[in-house]
Amino acid sequence: MPYDMRFSQQNGFLHGGIVSAGLDTACGLASYTLMPATADILTVEFKINLLAPARGQTFRFVGKVVKPGRTLVVSEGHAYASDDEREKLIATMSATMMTMQRQD
Repeated sequence: MPYDMRFSQQNGFLHGGIVSAGLDTACGLASYTLMPATADILTVEFKINLLAPARGQTFRFVGKVVKPGRTLVVSEGHAYASDDEREKLIATMSATMMTMQRQD
């Protein structure tokens, strides 16, 4: 995701709410890969650790499944900020996702 000042806070860092949304999406999509095609996904809970100011030109959000289950999936995510020289870990998330069967 490229930096956009519309999503920053008063010091120019990417807002923590945007970082949370990116990590929630990454964790959800990782979990969704293990669910049936007829299912939807819903976040049950998450905990985020904002480790460093979200300062960079681009941001990357990575999710992975820690523990799959039939109804609940536990996942984790990492957010990185990048500039021309390096990539830095700025936040981590632990999340629980719920499989919701569609009622078509």
